[in-house]
Amino acid sequence: MSQSNVISWSADYFLKLYDFKADSNPAVFEDAHSTIKYGYTWTVNSDGVDDQIKFFVDNIVLTTEFYPLLSWIRQSQETTLLLKHEQGHFDLAEFLKLTITEHIEEVFKGKKFFTRGQNQEQQKQFARESSGLMIANEIGKWEKYLFDERQEYDAQTNYGHIIEKQQKYDDMFKKLRNTL
Repeated sequence: MSQSNVISWSADYFLKLYDFKADSNPAVFEDAHSTIKYGYTWTVNSDGVDDQIKFFVDNIVLTTEFYPLLSWIRQSQETTLLLKHEQGHFDLAEFLKLTITEHIEEVFKGKKFFTRGQNQEQQKQFARESSGLMIANEIGKWEKYLFDERQEYDAQTNYGHIIEKQQKYDDMFKKLRNTL
């Protein structure tokens, strides 16, 4: 998926109906679906130890991303209320990002990993590859957590229909936007 098909979370951008580009799924109960994931960058550094490279991971940065081509709102249900609820899914992911980042960084903190390769250049290349796979594995665990939190959000608000519950989340998301 090209970069232009991803919307990164921003305190000053709110999702629009036209951001939901996928066709709705008639086989599901929900009136909308937002695909939200974490993109990431990191730095991999290395130390040489007896002709062997050990690598370590630093500076993990997560980006909360919304995927328009995988997200939809049922046309018959296009309301401001539903759009605001779907924005809440995006905001919730951003809200959880700091905690998730801290946990992932803790996994790599102070650890060095051996890598394979016949020479230092190959070892550095494999270190980049291995570190990316390791981070992707950790992100995968936390995306399960995000999925569970999003389900809880839907359950507590009944997809935005329990106004007072939705308002509590909206207030939390407003604070998030005001602190950034």
